[in-house]
Amino acid sequence: MCDSLSLATPPADHGYCSLTGQGGLTEKVVPEGPATRVSDRAPGSQWVICRRPPSLPRSSLGTGAPSCPESLGLGAMAKSSSLNVRVVEGRALPAKDVSGSSDPYCIVKVDDEVVARTATVWRSLSPFWGEEYTVHLPLDFHHLAFYVLDEDTVGHDDVIGKISLSREAIAADPRGIDSWINLSRVDPDAEVQGEICLAVQMLEDARGCCLHCHVLKARDLAPRDISGTSDPFARVFWGSQSLETSTIKKTRFPHWDEVLELREMPGAPSSLRVELWDWDMVGKNDFLGMVEFPPKVLQQNPPNGWFRLLPFPRAEEDSGGNLGALRLKVRLVEDRVLPSKYYQPLVQLLMESVLELPEEDDASPLAVLELTSGDCRQDLATKLVKLFLGQGLAGPFLDYLTRREVARTTDPNTLFRSNSLASKSMEQFMKLVGMPYLHEVLKPVVNRVFEEKKYMELDPCKMDLGRTRRISFKGTPSEEHVREASLGLLTGYLGPIVDAIVGSVGRCPPAVRLAFKQLRQRVEERFPQTEHKDVKYLAISGFLFLRFFAPAILTPKLFDLRDQHADPQTSRSLLLLAKAVQSIGNLGQQLGQGKELWMAPLHPFLLQSISRVRDFLDQLVDVDGEEEAGGPVRALVPSSMTVREGYLLKRKEEPGSLATRFAFKKRYFWLSGETLSYSKSPECQIRSFTPVSYIRAVERVDEGAFQLPHVMQVVTQDDAGTLHTTYLQCKNVNELNQWLSALRKASAPNPDKLASCHPGAFRSARWTCCLQADRSAAGCSRTHFAVTLGDWSDPLDPDAETQMVYRQLLLGRDQLRMKFLEDSNMDSSPEADSGEGSSATEVACPDALARQREAAARLLEVLADLDRAHEEFQQQEQRKVAPNPLRP
Repeated sequence: MCDSLSLATPPADHGYCSLTGQGGLTEKVVPEGPATRVSDRAPGSQWVICRRPPSLPRSSLGTGAPSCPESLGLGAMAKSSSLNVRVVEGRALPAKDVSGSSDPYCIVKVDDEVVARTATVWRSLSPFWGEEYTVHLPLDFHHLAFYVLDEDTVGHDDVIGKISLSREAIAADPRGIDSWINLSRVDPDAEVQGEICLAVQMLEDARGCCLHCHVLKARDLAPRDISGTSDPFARVFWGSQSLETSTIKKTRFPHWDEVLELREMPGAPSSLRVELWDWDMVGKNDFLGMVEFPPKVLQQNPPNGWFRLLPFPRAEEDSGGNLGALRLKVRLVEDRVLPSKYYQPLVQLLMESVLELPEEDDASPLAVLELTSGDCRQDLATKLVKLFLGQGLAGPFLDYLTRREVARTTDPNTLFRSNSLASKSMEQFMKLVGMPYLHEVLKPVVNRVFEEKKYMELDPCKMDLGRTRRISFKGTPSEEHVREASLGLLTGYLGPIVDAIVGSVGRCPPAVRLAFKQLRQRVEERFPQTEHKDVKYLAISGFLFLRFFAPAILTPKLFDLRDQHADPQTSRSLLLLAKAVQSIGNLGQQLGQGKELWMAPLHPFLLQSISRVRDFLDQLVDVDGEEEAGGPVRALVPSSMTVREGYLLKRKEEPGSLATRFAFKKRYFWLSGETLSYSKSPECQIRSFTPVSYIRAVERVDEGAFQLPHVMQVVTQDDAGTLHTTYLQCKNVNELNQWLSALRKASAPNPDKLASCHPGAFRSARWTCCLQADRSAAGCSRTHFAVTLGDWSDPLDPDAETQMVYRQLLLGRDQLRMKFLEDSNMDSSPEADSGEGSSATEVACPDALARQREAAARLLEVLADLDRAHEEFQQQEQRKVAPNPLRP
């Protein structure tokens, strides 16, 4: 596959790769130097990317996928990297509109690739977004940037400012960044991207030392012209001499293949600097980036390969708050994941915790995790739930945490009200297992609310009577009229919501029903008194209604019910509906007792619904324990389930066809783990199918290819080995990112994925991106299979999940040792024999203490073994990596 397609695109990160040349399979270690060296490549060789995609279990890789860690003797060692980003809010932004306000939105970029766009907040200088993203990344990413823009209906959007965070700055604190950061001005000379391929030789002849700089090509340069391209040329400096290459018009992927010869001048050795510029007929040329190599590097190991372009050295200017500021939360999570066999002892201990040990044992791994997971309890809960789902023990795991939580609770009114590990684990379990169920129940009504945009308000302090008059054109209505109309609309939405919930017993996943059955049983055992008869209902509804249904109604985007956040009017309607569902979940215990007495008109409907919800909860837990989908779970999403659907504009690449915008046709697409299918409409029974296993690349397409924004390409390979490209246009950048991510995840296990592709189209007998005339020419841009958005449908990865658990256990290791092992030396002291110096618990429960000390010793031994394994792998990596002459 690779030989026939000539995938001569090296990976851009410091790592291990297989190098396939004419002489067969060899191994090569690629170091990265201060000149941000991308790779070395031997002549006539080809690169094959060997790294496992983030969040992908090793077992799911196809047999044809290359695997270089094993070939290096390191087993299946892997590295994972992801960014957790939350764009919270802005303040003191400058006014860009004549009205004295702005319509700000924020774009998030990773290494100059847009990964997310927030909603636009209209007419605000202090916008609140509150949008969260998890981005799985390649290991070689360099910086994260946030651009704030003012949306304009006519013309281009105005750039307000930017914030750029280097990878080093983000990784400096394991807890990440959580602060206000001032926006800086966007300097065009600092907006640099792309890489350049060079081959430098130092030669000696009769006239002295001569430097040959072979400027081969560049890729992914910044677009400087209005057409979305550039007119690049290279300028080489060595000492007082400089030479230039020719200018290649209208491309971001130029091919020069020119050798520039420079003679050494008398004096101290000089650095070599290569600059790229965009040629302009009018005005000054635009800077595209540079690389520089010190004399020591030129003499000892002349540069040969791809190098990342850098801006001119300069400090980023802080605007001093004149451009406003953003409040950001950013955390980088990076892990070295060992081969599976190293985690088996820890996994065994975790399984024993829920199957054998009593819940009061404070030396179990889960007890230690509960003690040390305050700052990252939600992430830890997600990893634990996934880990136990993969082992087929999610039910016992949740039951173990429930027993511990219930045993410690004395007041039933506070049961599961805190963000304990038990509460977070049950909450994440519902999201991971029950998200398709949630969509089936709530999505129809939520879509109605968004589409109908009805004005609803019960609070007299928030009623806008003038707005209602503008809508009805019948004069100014009274508060009573608005209240009655709103009540009718609210009950019109609440009725279908309650009907859908109480009628969904058979659609609720068996694993969720069994977990609720265990929860109800533990609560009944702990609070059997008659006055606590409602606690068994409240324990379940507190999770199902208060932590699942109500939040999904309030913020549908966070639960994938909608692609965009609601506008202010729709958001208020959703808030009223969420409050009503929350009151039903509380079984009406707080009706009329709070500050929101204006909800009283809804009370009759709520009380009527509460009795139906009680019956629903009784039916929900009426399930046989054997009905849980027994055995380990291999995937959260069945391969046949649709993970994304919607209208897209489609165009298939056909030789000789005209690449015009009119060739795109509107089609409705469905994506599952098995197929990508489409038809003319959702109701059409005739569909065209493409197996997901055929996908070899999913990439963006330059806007200049079709003069259209938000276009992506899906490259497939049929059984005969022929490649086909389908172009798809999305409505906006967020939809584009979501389809890119979903397609990349679905096709992640595929072998023989392409390492490169063309981001343009073949038009007028040449590629619009690199201007090559050969249709079958190797791709000029690297593919980005590793860049995906994290969500509830991410595949299970037991090794990565266990690695995070291990990392969290390390935080409690010293405390565990002090509590259970170091104090044990007191047992042989006279004070211990007489009972002095020992607690009552120690005297009363010597067997329990002995068991806890034994469990603590086992856990510490397992952690020590994993420590040693990590050290050994790091030492092997260091021995495998050759000394890097580019490093000073």
